[in-house]
Amino acid sequence: MLYWSAMLETFNPATGEVLATFPVDGRREVDAAVAAGREAAVWWAELGWAGRRIRLLAWKSHLTRYLDRFAQLVHTETGKPLDDARLEVILAILHIDWAARHARRVLRPRRVRSGLAAINQAATVEYQPLGVVGVIGPWNYPVFTPVGSIAYALAAGNAVVFKPSELTPATGEALVRSFGEALGIFGESQPVLQLVTGAGSTGEALARSGVAKIAFTGSAATARKVMAAAADTLTPVVAECGGKDALLVGADADLDAAADAAAWGAMSNAGQTCIGIERVYVADAVYHTFLERLAQRVSGLRPGFDPEASYGPMTSSAQGEIVAKHVADALAQGGRPWGSAPDGEDVVAPYVRPMVLTEVPEHSTAVTEETFGPTVTVTPVVNLAEAVSFANAGRYGLGSAVFTKDRSAGMAAARSLRTGMTSVNSVLGFAIVPALPFGGVGESGFGRIHGADGLREFARAKSITRQRMRPLLNLTSFGRTDRDMRRLVTFVTLLHGRLYRPRRSRWRR
Repeated sequence: MLYWSAMLETFNPATGEVLATFPVDGRREVDAAVAAGREAAVWWAELGWAGRRIRLLAWKSHLTRYLDRFAQLVHTETGKPLDDARLEVILAILHIDWAARHARRVLRPRRVRSGLAAINQAATVEYQPLGVVGVIGPWNYPVFTPVGSIAYALAAGNAVVFKPSELTPATGEALVRSFGEALGIFGESQPVLQLVTGAGSTGEALARSGVAKIAFTGSAATARKVMAAAADTLTPVVAECGGKDALLVGADADLDAAADAAAWGAMSNAGQTCIGIERVYVADAVYHTFLERLAQRVSGLRPGFDPEASYGPMTSSAQGEIVAKHVADALAQGGRPWGSAPDGEDVVAPYVRPMVLTEVPEHSTAVTEETFGPTVTVTPVVNLAEAVSFANAGRYGLGSAVFTKDRSAGMAAARSLRTGMTSVNSVLGFAIVPALPFGGVGESGFGRIHGADGLREFARAKSITRQRMRPLLNLTSFGRTDRDMRRLVTFVTLLHGRLYRPRRSRWRR
């Protein structure tokens, strides 16, 4: 008897051309991959810091040598411009390099002070690998985003089972294959990084498989499903769930720079960026001037699949429908578009026209929900303080940006924004710095990838004490005496019982 398994087709979103087919992996295939990963994780961990470092750097070099090949695949499978695809692969290369070079420094064993009560103990903290990490990637940045988890998990000593989005399985397969080819340089063939493909059911199987941790990127609604599945095995989850990022423009801001940043942050990759700019709050004094400069930049943008296009199609057709609904709601609520479309051309699916919306009420879905398209709302405010208040009113909290020439005001606003990341006088700057942690608050998720925090996210803190001499007081024994306790109470009273009074400064005004 023949059994036919379901197959997954991946398309070029601009042309509808079928690019490749992949199996829809179920619970059996996922569990087999995780079991193989557990054995490979032992080998990978035993390589030590130096062994993993040189192999990860070989992977980085492989991606660099074949950068254009990878970029072409990303361009074809997502529709984004080729140069944007190149930039995405380059950012992934930078993160692999950082994780490989800094894992030992961040995660190596370190001594900590024992304190007077435990002065006889030598205390150490070390970070051990978790085992197998499951990574569920998105379709909008199918290389850069999953590498932000994969590279750090590998550098920390784990094996990884990777499920790319069902819209970008070919990119995911190429990424996994490239790592295998890098290992091949050393004459090794270990399933340290494995691929499973499919849609939501495959992701659910991975969440239920008993991996040590799940790193998920996607919508908040899907994150809840992943967490519910992972709860059966008490599998922890790090989740990046998108955002509704705001850009704040002060009255003293460089308006050309702010408008340029807003246009790129909102429209690049057809707005399909979790840390893209979807809301702009501008000081009243410069509101109309800013709008004119933003509209001028946006009017020159043209979606398409040709080399001269500003951005590509909607990778997901369903996302285009969401964008249309949000724009319709904004207009129904009294909002209006500012400026005109380039050359008055009609734009049809799978492309979406760039649009700047003004006078949109704060309760409109175009302001409250993640649109994930080439649209942006622009709203006047009294000052940066009011802009922060509007920006913080939503339930998302991923990235943000502030433009002002006043350094103190910019930093104060950045610290006040309830987001995981903020750029001052630039947009998306935090994503380019590998040492900075990446993640959000609220509906934007929890946990961090990238940087030292990202390495620790994929490691288990282990505390060790070693008694180096006999204790002064015999406290953890049934042989403890009353005299031991009296001495302890006296010691604690002398050390901690005094009323604290801050010291007076010897400098008088």
